[in-house]
Amino acid sequence: MSKFLSLIVSLLLAGSAAAADVPSLLKAADAFRLPADALKVEMQVLLYKSSALDKERRYTVYLKPGRRSLVLMQSPSEKGQKVLMLADDFWQIMPQSQRPIRITALQKLLGDASAGDIATMSWSEDYTGAVVGEQNVNGTPCLHLALSAQRKGVSYQRVELYLAKADSRPVKADLYVASDKLAKQATFTVEEVDGRPQVSAMTLTDEIQTGRQTVIRYLKRESRSIADEFYNPMFLTRNDLKD
Repeated sequence: MSKFLSLIVSLLLAGSAAAADVPSLLKAADAFRLPADALKVEMQVLLYKSSALDKERRYTVYLKPGRRSLVLMQSPSEKGQKVLMLADDFWQIMPQSQRPIRITALQKLLGDASAGDIATMSWSEDYTGAVVGEQNVNGTPCLHLALSAQRKGVSYQRVELYLAKADSRPVKADLYVASDKLAKQATFTVEEVDGRPQVSAMTLTDEIQTGRQTVIRYLKRESRSIADEFYNPMFLTRNDLKD
């Protein structure tokens, strides 16, 4: 076998090995955002326009295995509103309303923070793909993963994800909508939280409207499970979740 052919075979084998390891890489990356299966997360969302703070909102999110999430809006202007995610289905529940409202994962909650950005935090469940290269991102050596959505209902149909080679922590993600237009660029801040490195903030830069940034800060995480009936849209129209 010629040296050239041997090189091609080696590259193909290396590419296959990298592609086969993508699920493990995505699970490792998810662990920086989701340290437990059933989780309660307190979030703050900050909208900046031309680097100046424009609005701020607070959310409490309950996540459960099986792609189930319940978002409780905590700011005075939104108090009592809820967003429920069950797999690819999203509903918004308004106070005093008897009918849940169907929405999409891209429904905006504040700035560039959509229902999907707040309610879903799992790449390993929603995407498949391959390692397509390596790149330094702001001085961090990263693996570049090209990901495609496994379902139509997710917020972004394509993601170019950059994970640190050293520990698979998320560094940057380019987020593409169904039309294959680059909608947002996400960057991640990883800090020591509760004795382990975790994503403490995600910054979304609007690639369509210039000068707009949305920062999602993860203020507190704790292992917490709520009853299954709270993941039913009709039940939520009649019941409030109280700690």
